[in-house]
Amino acid sequence: MNDLVERLTTAQTVETTRPEKTAKALKESLDRDYVHVTFKNTGTELGLQIDKRDTNISEADFEAGSGLAHLVGFLTLNYEKVRCRADVDLATCEGTGYLEPVDEDEYFRVIQRK
Repeated sequence: MNDLVERLTTAQTVETTRPEKTAKALKESLDRDYVHVTFKNTGTELGLQIDKRDTNISEADFEAGSGLAHLVGFLTLNYEKVRCRADVDLATCEGTGYLEPVDEDEYFRVIQRK
């Protein structure tokens, strides 16, 4: 496993700052099914293709900027297919996240399901 991918498989602090660090911007990104998550310890920013079936925003109030969003998305990092899981507090747009390696079959099933 690639060194960076391996380092990001343990839970650590993440934030959603693109295009800006607000609940409204996060909601707009979710509506496009593509969210940027930055792992603060390494400064690694990842663009996630959101998996709508596993992402849970039922506890999120984007207008009030409160609650929790559970984000799940897929990407390729350093030639490795991975799933990112992140729980983000809408008040701060920060939370905890980690990567999970996935096999190519699962990766393409999710990406093509869109």
